[in-house]
Amino acid sequence: MAQPPSTSTVLKFDAYALDLRAGELFKNGKKIKIQEQPVQILAMLLERPGEVVTREELRERLWSEDTFVDFEHSLNTAIKKLRLALNDDPEKPRFIETLRRRGYRFAAAVVESADEAARRELAAPAAKPVSKMAATERATKPASDLVGKVFKLRSDSGAGKFVSLPIDQTTQKEQQKLEAANDDLGLSLLFADGKVLMVQTSTQVKVLDEQSDGSSCEVRILAGEHTAKTAIVPRKYLI
Repeated sequence: MAQPPSTSTVLKFDAYALDLRAGELFKNGKKIKIQEQPVQILAMLLERPGEVVTREELRERLWSEDTFVDFEHSLNTAIKKLRLALNDDPEKPRFIETLRRRGYRFAAAVVESADEAARRELAAPAAKPVSKMAATERATKPASDLVGKVFKLRSDSGAGKFVSLPIDQTTQKEQQKLEAANDDLGLSLLFADGKVLMVQTSTQVKVLDEQSDGSSCEVRILAGEHTAKTAIVPRKYLI
């Protein structure tokens, strides 16, 4: 029998947060578009981190006995959509581990926050104080003309076959720090954990957002081994 839902309003892990009350998933404060069933599956996994949630438990919670569906196909599809939303590679999972023929297990640490303030923080992240001049500049600054456009990747030298792309801004800062320290071991761990992706040059990417300083963009990878994943790309890599 499935466990009752957690009383916590918000469950946080890595750069993500799930608002149980609203059924909404966020990454770094930005709402992620995701369907109801993948959210329900994620909620069950987050309620019992490190434990196996069986396929039967998922069926009992998500599909009633009088619902006639191809359960195996429906569950596999929902898990696939959830992994896509979390940029989680099933071959090297950071969050959702598959236990063959049994079920799934959430592998990352989960932080519970039951207060109402945490829920409001997700809905409206607090803005940093800015000067009147900065506020005026922000108000008059046009939207980036890169967002929504498709580009090809190039290497820093223009001759390399691959570029290394961090999956988010936190990893980008960590990668830059390790590179400055010539910490090859630390860099190799980032690659091993799937936090930095090796992407072939000439791969097409679609710009989703641009960093405030204009130096880098968040992109969706459109082809190759890392299709559908998001990453941070320096603007100089886009052609």
